[in-house]
Amino acid sequence: MSRYLVNRIMWEVDQDDSTLAAFKESPERFVDDWEPAVGTLESHERQALKRRDYGALYAMGSNPYLLWQFARSVSVPDELTVEELIVDFREQVAPHPRPDFFT
Repeated sequence: MSRYLVNRIMWEVDQDDSTLAAFKESPERFVDDWEPAVGTLESHERQALKRRDYGALYAMGSNPYLLWQFARSVSVPDELTVEELIVDFREQVAPHPRPDFFT
């Protein structure tokens, strides 16, 4: 797994309003456009980011702090309240054992 790239894309989306807007508009296009300039994600990483599959990203060992900020940025307030996101995030992450977060 290219944890660095997964963490980097989540960090970049969270750090800049125009980057966040581009991701929210089309996660598929954003990841497809971002990847060639920065590095190659594995197929399952690419799909998890595009689907915003927090459980899969957690299970892959994404940085949990970056993952939470990414989830919050892309979901609140347009789709979920913070309270709803907490419930959704926990439900997605709970089935997975604690991954190895070391990079």
